Amino acid sequence: MTDEDTRLVHESWSKTEFVQEMVAELFYTRLFELDPALREIFAVDARERQQKFASFMGATVRALDRTEVLLPVVRSLGVRNPAFATNEPFHANVALALLWTLEKSLRGEFTPQVKSAWIATYGVLSQTLRSSVPGDARQVA
Repeated sequence: MTDEDTRLVHESWSKTEFVQEMVAELFYTRLFELDPALREIFAVDARERQQKFASFMGATVRALDRTEVLLPVVRSLGVRNPAFATNEPFHANVALALLWTLEKSLRGEFTPQVKSAWIATYGVLSQTLRSSVPGDARQVA
């Protein structure tokens, strides 16, 4: 993840500022299409789920400039939730749902460079989450 990736992720996410509830709804719609079993795990009120998504994404994007703070938080999330941290299909589905959502939300502004920046950023975060669980505790779901 380069400084340019961080800049592109910041800029593109800021363009969703006024439609973040719609972005969250798109994300979860696509995620549940990819993995219907996740509906039970995320079975909170849709509005609450949307607000949490917007808050989580906003905080994560804002913290990209401070990886020395962000990455330990991501690691601790993996330690607290090893089933998610080690679930490869979950990581793949989240990536697919996120990229699809950004493409639909940003339309023509979701350029190949912006997509590449999001892929690089998600890759770093996903790898950090997965590496938070000791090798002997990993499970492949």
